Amino acid sequence: MSVTLPNDPARDDVLAGRPALWLNPGLKPDGICDPTLPIRSTEVAEAEDNWRLLAPVLKTCFPELEATNGKIHSPLIEAEDLREALGYSDPEYGRVFVKADNDLPVAGSIKARGGVYEVFMYARQMAEANGLLSADDDINLLTGDAARKLFAQHTIAVGSTGNLGLSVGIAARALGFRAVVHMSSDAKQWKVDRLTRLGVEVVQHNADYTTAVEHARIDAEADSSLYFVDDERSQMLFFGYSAAASELATQLTEAGVTVDDDHPLFIYLPCGIGGAPGGVAYGLKAIFGDAAHAFFVEPVQSPCALVHMMSGAKDLLSVYDVGLTNRTEADGMAVARMSAFVADVMKPLLSGVFTVADDDLFRWLWHAQTAQSIRLEPSAAAGFAGPDFIVKSRQGRIYLNRHGLADKRSQATHVVWTTGGAFVPQEQFMRFMERGAALVKSG
Repeated sequence: MSVTLPNDPARDDVLAGRPALWLNPGLKPDGICDPTLPIRSTEVAEAEDNWRLLAPVLKTCFPELEATNGKIHSPLIEAEDLREALGYSDPEYGRVFVKADNDLPVAGSIKARGGVYEVFMYARQMAEANGLLSADDDINLLTGDAARKLFAQHTIAVGSTGNLGLSVGIAARALGFRAVVHMSSDAKQWKVDRLTRLGVEVVQHNADYTTAVEHARIDAEADSSLYFVDDERSQMLFFGYSAAASELATQLTEAGVTVDDDHPLFIYLPCGIGGAPGGVAYGLKAIFGDAAHAFFVEPVQSPCALVHMMSGAKDLLSVYDVGLTNRTEADGMAVARMSAFVADVMKPLLSGVFTVADDDLFRWLWHAQTAQSIRLEPSAAAGFAGPDFIVKSRQGRIYLNRHGLADKRSQATHVVWTTGGAFVPQEQFMRFMERGAALVKSG
């Protein structure tokens, strides 16, 4: 199918596979209260409560969480040295931070916030339904012999380009479930190998992410003992991610950051199918309202959210529909079609989407490591383009003027959400660094 995108300042660059910033015309003031949204912001607080409830069993299952008393969280790093390396030293860039989910415990990526949450919530619900756990019981009963015997009779499955599969596989195996991960052709071999070592069954498809998810869903529909973590439709995943917003809000306060109409917060979130960035963006809008400006970032050949949301179409569009290839080194974002659920939620909330070239991912990855010892995989570096797009690009200036922020640039805070990298094998990481160094040297 061939589709013609509507006239938009970003359209020609998007279709040509060049970096671009698209501004969402559907963004609404106080959009979090839009009555047409399929979810409500009170569900973010419920997810935060659930994370607190799960903390003791998470600490039991994952010794690395002992120091945080069962909390899965990441540091907020002010990019003091890195901002200079990236050309953001001018005061007009305000303050620049990295929300380092690349160093997130358990799964080494932002997907720990969703995949671990959904698996452990499902285990809790299954245990309660089978009389093995009640509201007054110690949540650590989920690791007891009776629960593990029950879980061993069931399978948890997911379709993934890599990081969600790691998160779900790690969590499922920790509780004794059988786990199956359907991986797209874009998945990196080291992620496949890591899952296999954990005892996860990996089904590799010679096709893209959408096909892997479809196969996982078909298997689940045919087997009542199989639970499918549906990255395209799961609200549980979405709200698992959304709870990260309160974590960031606390860290910003501790860093002396004010967020209000005069002190805007810009957040840059790498986007694949949209669940993780959508959940985080929703949570931040629930806390900060219109003072939070959330932008997704995608590879120039895989801008599934940008293409669909720009089109205004009711039915989901694929990047293939507009002649793009969906080929990128950013395997976590190699997605041709975004989540319809996330698209509906983001329509009144998302400020825009920008796209980045693969070579720039490796340049930023190299700078992050050499300037500030932040270890990333390529997809996790995508958000570093954000401050420049907002402050310097024509579309960025239009956005600032439209929202009365042109004279408040130096009072702004930019948060680049780095979404993965801790688990990348050293040999693979050094290859990333070598490519980045060569690109930086060549200019």
